[in-house]
Amino acid sequence: MSDSTETISSELLCDVIVKGIEELKGERITILDLREVESAVCDFFVICEGSSDTQIKSIANSIVKETRNNISERPWHIEGMENCEWVLIDYANVVVHIFIKEKREFFSLEDLWADAKITQLDSAQ
Repeated sequence: MSDSTETISSELLCDVIVKGIEELKGERITILDLREVESAVCDFFVICEGSSDTQIKSIANSIVKETRNNISERPWHIEGMENCEWVLIDYANVVVHIFIKEKREFFSLEDLWADAKITQLDSAQ
């Protein structure tokens, strides 16, 4: 069935993921454009945080719902839903990281991938 449709662009996928994050008031949304980084494993990282494990799980579910309903994309893999301190949703070309604040600060992905073009989204509502 997907043979007749074009592959969804990484940029469009990022936009829909961000919408899913914003629906559940995810905070400090950051997009790392890794397309120019030589050792990158994907095109983009989308990073955000939630204030509780319940919110993190809800954000993850919102992202999966938005991508499925709006662009018929499903993640290849999801990790971290057991404890919801760091949930990773892998769409191959775009990888989403949803953190509890302390874990985000500890792992500091923005610093690890400092060669990327980093876009901070204003999540003020």
